[in-house]
Formats: sequence, C-alpha cells, structure tokens
Amino acid sequence: MKLIKISIAFILLLSISLQSCLDLDPKADLAETNLWKNAEHYRLFASQFYGWTRDFKSMDASIHWDGRSDLVTASTTDIYSNGTNTIPISDNDIIPYKDIYNKIRQANILLEKSESYAIPTDIKTYVGEAKFFRAYLYFELLQLFGDVIIVKKTLDITSPELKTARNPRSEVVDFIIEDLQDAILKLPAHKTISTSEAGRVSSEAASAFLSRVALYEGTWQKSRNNETRGKALLDVAAIAAKDVIDSETFALFNPEELGTQSYKYLFILENVQSNPANIGKTANKEYIFARRHDESINAIGYNITKGRFANSGVNFITRKMTNMYLQSNGLPVNPSTWDYSKMDSEFKNRDNRMTNSLMVAGKTYWSNAGARVTWAGDTEDIASAAIKSLNPVYGSGYQNQKWATERLVADTREGYDFPIIRYAEVLLNYAEAVFERDQNISDEDLNISLNLVRLRVNPDMPKLSNNFVSVNGLDMRTEIRRERTVELFDEGFRLDDLKRWKTAEVEMPMDLLGVKWLGTEFQTKWPNVSYSKNSDGCLILETGRKWEQKNYLLPLPADQVQLNPNLGNNPGWN
Repeated sequence: MKLIKISIAFILLLSISLQSCLDLDPKADLAETNLWKNAEHYRLFASQFYGWTRDFKSMDASIHWDGRSDLVTASTTDIYSNGTNTIPISDNDIIPYKDIYNKIRQANILLEKSESYAIPTDIKTYVGEAKFFRAYLYFELLQLFGDVIIVKKTLDITSPELKTARNPRSEVVDFIIEDLQDAILKLPAHKTISTSEAGRVSSEAASAFLSRVALYEGTWQKSRNNETRGKALLDVAAIAAKDVIDSETFALFNPEELGTQSYKYLFILENVQSNPANIGKTANKEYIFARRHDESINAIGYNITKGRFANSGVNFITRKMTNMYLQSNGLPVNPSTWDYSKMDSEFKNRDNRMTNSLMVAGKTYWSNAGARVTWAGDTEDIASAAIKSLNPVYGSGYQNQKWATERLVADTREGYDFPIIRYAEVLLNYAEAVFERDQNISDEDLNISLNLVRLRVNPDMPKLSNNFVSVNGLDMRTEIRRERTVELFDEGFRLDDLKRWKTAEVEMPMDLLGVKWLGTEFQTKWPNVSYSKNSDGCLILETGRKWEQKNYLLPLPADQVQLNPNLGNNPGWN
C-alpha cells in the first residue's frame, strides 16, 4: 500500500507566520494566489491535513496519553495527572489553542475557495476531507476547553470574530456533527479508494468518528443530568456506529495463525516480518483510519519500542489497570482473595489481553535490540532474546510490551501504523451508546459488537449477556466500561472517558499502586524496594493526588485571554 505523497514545496507555502488569537495570515496570503485552478491543487492542499492527526509521538505529548490518567504513571509525577497544573502563558503540547486554530484556518481556506470552483464534483472528496478534519480539530478543542469560538471562514485583522465570546459547547458539537454528516456524503467509500490514494479518509471513517464524537458528548451531557440532550446524541452515536458495522467493510484482526496473540501483534504489524506467521499490514482490516508508517519511506521517528518495552522510567502500569482484566471465566477478580503469592500468579486464568499487553515473570521477550531470529521460539530464538527470563523487580512491578516490536530494527525506525480509528472502538462505541441511550442492551446487540472484541483472543470466555450479568451479580455499565478500558489501553482514551463519565473526581485522586509486595514472592526477590506500602501490602507509586471540578476542562492560555478578554477562562481558572 502506497503512502500519501505530499508536495513539500506546496505545503511550505502554507506556513506563513500567523498573528492573532485566531491565527490570521496577513491579507496577502495563500488564499489570494493562483493555486486553485484544478482538482490536483485541492488534493495537494488537503494532503497537509493528514499531518494533523494523532501519532505515537504526539499522543505521548498530549493530554490524552494514558500516562496522564489513573492507569499508568512514571518515576516523575505528571502535573496534569495529579491535578497541579496551572494556567499556561501560551500554547504548549498539552494546550495547543493557537495551533489548532491555525489548522482550522487552513481547512476553511479550502472550503472557501471551493465555493467558486467551476466543477464541484471534481473536488467533492477534498471538500469532504476539509469538513472531516475541521470536525476533528473542533472535537479536540471541545475535549480540551468545552466552549470555543466557531470560525467558518477565513478572517482578516479587522474581523469582529477576533474579539468575540466563545460559542457554547452545544453549538460546537452541533457544528462538528454537521461537518461530519456532510463529510460522510462527500467522501468515497473505503472500498472505492484507489491503491495510489490508500490511507486517505473514507466515508466510513467519518461515520466512525461521528460515533466517537456523539458518544463523548452524549455521555458528557447524560452524566451531568441533561438526559434529553444526552440521549439524542447517543442515538446519533449508535446509528453512526451501526452504519459502519452494516457496511461490512472492516473486521477485527484475528488471523488463525496467531491464535490468542492476535491482539498483541495487531499493534506491531509491518511490511516486513513482524510476527511468527509473517502476516503483514494487508491482512489488517481493523484500522479504519491510521497514521501510516513504513521503515524505509516514513518511519515512526519516535523511540516507541524503547519507551514501552519493560520500561523502568516512564511506563509504570498500575494495579488498577491489571485488576481490570477479567478472569478467563468472564468474572472480575476479587483483589482481596486473588492469588498474588508468586510474581506470575495473578496472570493465570485471565483475559488473554493481559499477557498480550503486559509481561509475565520468567517468560522470554524480544525487542528491537534483542530480536527474533527464527520466529519459532526455539533455542536460537531464545538465545537472541532481549529478556530470557523476566525478573520484574523494578518500576511498578508490572511491565508493558504493547507497541514494542520483536524484530531487529534501529531505534525510531519501526514502521507500524498508529490507529486513529479502529473497528474495535466502533464496536464498543455501539454497545455503550445503545446501553446509555436505552438503559439496557439486548444480547443480540452485544453479540454484534462488544462480544466480538471480548472473544477475539478469548474464544472460551463466556459472552457478556443479560443473564450472565444477572446470575453473577454484575453491573452491565461497569462491564461495558471495563471492556473499553482493557481493549483501548494505552491508545489515549482513558482520561477522556473518565471526564465524560464524570468519574474522574472519584478515580483520579486514588493512590496509584504497584504490585502486591508484602507476603509475596516480590518481598523476597525485591527486598530493597523503596516505595511505601499500603495496608494491603501494595507499593504506593504516587499519593496525594487531587481532582477538582475545574480539571474537567483545561485553562485557555493567558496570552489568548489577554488578546481577547471576551474569551474569559474556564470555571476555576480565573
């Protein structure tokens, strides 16, 4: 599959320095040039949009990273995770207010120029892309700030919009939905995108993203007692997700040859051998829209394997995360009675996603430096391994392997794709939207959505059903949310989920814990551990965390409020 090629010279012309809180170009800017004479000009201009999406590096630098949630921490505490962040003076990676409006302006330029194009059908796809990416950017603003200024046109330095107040979030969401619904009509179906254009956004991707947006805001409103508005948005989410399901275009990555390790190898697929079955990216029908990489043409350029593989500094998996993995019988573990006596005992008889994502004491593991040789797990393979018998007595005691390659490749040169939207999320969006909309969900709806995700690498696990929930005294909402958390771990959803569910005020202040140390094998093999222990004998990685109501939204940068006093700032940040 061919990567999108962007005319660098053309895109560089777009980078004229920008001047105000809504990021104007000077009047004599690109929009007044002669670069809009044919459809190819629109295609090239739209190609810049693809550099705006989440990727490995930008995800870790953003507020969305799971390391800023309750699932992962590091040797250095994070101010956004523990609630001690303050108002920034100007844009940064976490609060990129000005940068996002700069990008919105580029989308608006294309849309404005398209209005006078002689043959609209020739540029319909690129108009659809502009609508999709404008919606993508406004959803980012919504998640960060709530109320924001809606800008539908390019502005000049005298435009009154530069000093306007922010639009309420309800108007912002309606604007995003309108853009996405228009994009769905204009973008090509996934199956009709040519090989030379592979990787460009499809109508199904717009529907999938619509399900994400509407689920987010639907649950945000419902959890804040706006039932009518919430249910209307949840209906939009359910319909959009079902449209993707009914298209029969995508499927969970689950090749028989990889068996119960399909989840693990999904995230490190490359165009060279990257798994024991030598299955490549063409077999992956799960990624609906992805940031595409290739070792030779467009490597990741970020130390993803070294940053994730058994990392002892920045990737401390918490006990809360490990306790979310179900038993193999489909029931939650009871931490007060579960077997933690050995370093590997809590991994036994669990959801296979646990060992697909985390590392087990005593097992062999390969990385980009200690790589696979035969891919057979034989003597030669083991001799080459980075870790021949894991001794997890560092960090939190839990070690990660998700996103870490097993093949020999130079640091930062991995070539696997980053899933911006994958089919598993859409299936989980559907299940949650239906349940939250109707206060119940049928077994049939569970079977076409959540259970496909649950059983991918757990073929013998009981399905989630109404009877299973009832007989075992479970709560359907809790189990739906559990499946989402486990499946989408370390993909940048957890903190946003806690915010929309309005449970961050409960979950985020909790102490972040590591392994159970007291009375276990860890106490013997890790006698010099420096962490304090709680009353259950678990390592305390971080304590004294807080979460105030103001933390549900971020503060606008101080320089933007100074430029436009009508912006105000979010509650609690004045």
